Amino acid sequence: MEQPVATGAHNFASIERVVFGQGAAGVIAAEAARLDARRVFIVASRTLRTQTGVIRAIEAELGERHAATFDGIPQHTTRTGVARATAAALAAEADLVVAVGGGSVVDASKMVTLCMRHRMTDEHLEALDHFEVKLGEDGKPVRPKFDGPAVRMIAVPSTLNGGEFNGGCLVTDERRRLKQTFFHPLMMPRTIVLDPALTLHTPESLWLGSATRALDHAIEALLSTTPTPIADAVVLDGIARMARALPAWRAAPDSLAARADCQIASWLCSYGLSSRGPQGGVMMGPSHAIGHVLGGSCGVPHYYCTPVMMPAILRWSEPATASRQRSLAQALGQPGRAAADVFAELVKTLGLPATLRDVGVGEDQFEMIARTSMRELFIHGNARRIAGPEDVLQILRLAA
Repeated sequence: MEQPVATGAHNFASIERVVFGQGAAGVIAAEAARLDARRVFIVASRTLRTQTGVIRAIEAELGERHAATFDGIPQHTTRTGVARATAAALAAEADLVVAVGGGSVVDASKMVTLCMRHRMTDEHLEALDHFEVKLGEDGKPVRPKFDGPAVRMIAVPSTLNGGEFNGGCLVTDERRRLKQTFFHPLMMPRTIVLDPALTLHTPESLWLGSATRALDHAIEALLSTTPTPIADAVVLDGIARMARALPAWRAAPDSLAARADCQIASWLCSYGLSSRGPQGGVMMGPSHAIGHVLGGSCGVPHYYCTPVMMPAILRWSEPATASRQRSLAQALGQPGRAAADVFAELVKTLGLPATLRDVGVGEDQFEMIARTSMRELFIHGNARRIAGPEDVLQILRLAA
């Protein structure tokens, strides 16, 4: 019998430039001049601002173009943190936002550009629910229509998770302990700057954990209900590069070349994530859905969710994704083995937590996690469809 014709759509992201292997300060100043930005607002990691010279160097290079700097974004990107940053950006009359730091800072900056457009600065951003991407009754994303940001951003990541290659972000409503997803094509950074020297200040556990987040984006693209040929090819190369780059980095953690290789691997791993969009793209899956609940409701650091959950998700989804998992195992450098076992061994080698128990999540929380995950945007993104909370419980038990 002839195989059915593959169908789908690939959405090309609105990133204009990725500048890699170069110093952030000079690149940001050049980009600000290219974009004719005269009021540059920096959203910075507090650690980078107070304990290193990175932010001062960027401010100095910008000179009169620097308007203000904000460093009050907490982990998990809370609404109150975004509200304060937005108020500061509006007060500074910002015409360009520059995010320098980890995933929380990058997500916050995306949200600041949206909140600036709609003049939202109240403490809990009460109107934000109207902008949330929600799950429809048919299991597909429902994206509300609204005006996108007028002020755009540049992202300078200090970690490897790859969320900057994406027009979406997560924001936590701390009152409900709920992570929510927001998306607009214009929330995508215009420029992404990959400076290996800046990452010398990133703690080892965060660096390694964020590397698994990049791998998560690649694996979820492979196992997606909506894969595309170009995304498959790029993310498999990214996985293979990361599998080689991490041991090289561990052997020489101060090597800028090794760090740059990790950054490029992250960029490629995130290619499927960057193609998400209204006109088509690669849907992420249950690792994202469950991870959002683990972070928002259980307080698990985002960069620990993948090492804890991915082996279980691979095992659970194997019946529907066997051939793709064989490609994954090959990319990880161990063809012929079960991809779940290979990934679990990688987690162990990196010294990261490997079970839900390791991150303080007990079985008494599983029912809540399963129920809440079913409302998450990406819960139906895996090629083995999750039909209900019982399927999520099966995955959680495999990860216990």
